[in-house]
Amino acid sequence: MSTLPDLKSCFTQLIAAPSVSALDAEDDMSNHAVINLLQNWFSELGFDCETPTVEDSRNKQNLIARIGQGSGGLLLAGHTDTVPFDEGRWSQSPFEMIEKDNRWYGLGTCDMKGFFALVLEALKDMPLDQFKRPLTIFASADEETTMSGAKAFADSKAVAPDYAVIGEPTSLKPVYMHKGHLAQGIRVIGRSGHSSDPARGLNAIEVMHKVISQLMKLKQHLSENYREDAFTVPYPTMNFGHIHGGDAANRICGCCDLHLDIRPLPGMELAELELMVLNYLSDISKEYLGSISVSTLYPGAESFAGKADNPWTKLVAELSGNEAEVVNYSTEAPYINKLGCQTLVLGPGSINQAHQPDEFIGLEYLTPTVELIKKMIYHACIK
Repeated sequence: MSTLPDLKSCFTQLIAAPSVSALDAEDDMSNHAVINLLQNWFSELGFDCETPTVEDSRNKQNLIARIGQGSGGLLLAGHTDTVPFDEGRWSQSPFEMIEKDNRWYGLGTCDMKGFFALVLEALKDMPLDQFKRPLTIFASADEETTMSGAKAFADSKAVAPDYAVIGEPTSLKPVYMHKGHLAQGIRVIGRSGHSSDPARGLNAIEVMHKVISQLMKLKQHLSENYREDAFTVPYPTMNFGHIHGGDAANRICGCCDLHLDIRPLPGMELAELELMVLNYLSDISKEYLGSISVSTLYPGAESFAGKADNPWTKLVAELSGNEAEVVNYSTEAPYINKLGCQTLVLGPGSINQAHQPDEFIGLEYLTPTVELIKKMIYHACIK
């Protein structure tokens, strides 16, 4: 008889195991506590578990848990990490799960450690010895930063499932397509000096003004020449998210930084976008030789394009009672999809709760999610 903790206890223990991912080493945390919990629980159910260390991840681990023989089957995937939390904006500790107003609050309840607890709950009374095809659980490292865990898993080709579901919060609506994400930093290095004699320096803010003017032309080009009507925002977007330059009103600005976010449509490679940015800035770069540099702020995420009419999408839409849709945010789907499976993003909770203070999952999602997971496993691994 299984001695697995009940659903609420699983949630509580996962939330109490901090696993923040951050590019800054001072804010970054290990995911080993979460991996250890999941490994113990899935091992108790009879899964064979591996916990490979992910290269260039500050020693973090993935979990690959498998049960059943043969080929194909189903992959249920998710990430073990969370985003950093806003000090002082939470009503309670982010690492303490609180039940209030028919919700479970805590960092990772929705995005998305709670998904693994719901998978475990679904498996408790399933006939695991009757699986005709394998079930694999994949728990990744560093989805919120580099997606290095999913990339390493895809490159290893450790499994070859027929179908995959990534349990991100989609309100239990199957997602078959999403945009990518590219974040770039543009730096202008000028020559500082006294503001009373502008000719003796090179004002980096003025040069950045020219840079932004060119980028606005690229923004317009993207919106006018690329389109996918399935998206609510049907064109690639560009956002100027951060700018800083100078240190005093009476000093010529010697350095100005701009951070840029571009969300490409499926079919647009990140390398293609990077080249577009360079091409649009080429004339300014020639005018101010050596003054303008463009860099990647952190690893980008490729776009993902499945099909609304493939058998798995249609089946899961029917099982969930929700039409398949597309979203504007990014997930690990393009990397999981490299395994050759029909891939969907589907999970409990709303994306509107992700990355927010007082993150929560509504209790109304719990039973429907467990039942839907059972049905997907049945169709992929038993039927």
